[in-house]
Amino acid sequence: MSNSFESLAATPRLEGLVPERLKPRTRKIVLQDYDLNLDIGFHEFEIGNPQRLLVTVEVWVEESAFAASDESERAWDYDFLRTEIAALVAGRRYNLQETLAREIYDLVAARRGVSALRVSTRKPDIYPDCAGVGVELSSFAPEGA
Repeated sequence: MSNSFESLAATPRLEGLVPERLKPRTRKIVLQDYDLNLDIGFHEFEIGNPQRLLVTVEVWVEESAFAASDESERAWDYDFLRTEIAALVAGRRYNLQETLAREIYDLVAARRGVSALRVSTRKPDIYPDCAGVGVELSSFAPEGA
């Protein structure tokens, strides 16, 4: 059995066999539902009472910023998303999700290789009959605009 596995692992990539219509046109990195506990909100009952906030960041990156080989130094550093968002909210209070979403958006948009971006935040524990309430910023134009 190990000989079969070794021969599969040693098989070279099938360069040139992917039809043009199936070649990747976009490359996206996603940090989905990063669960944070922070002091956010402007209502009196929210101030000083940390609450859950879920953050999703979708980053479309240029081909040159998306690793084509299995070498970490060629990859877009997605650990940055989590660590920098954590640093951004550490010891800080926000009145509005809009403010935090804008700060995350600006932080990521300034990175090398970013070609499009979507940042969303939502409070999952506000309303008992909803999955959450939140905001979204993106570099995409609205449908029909």
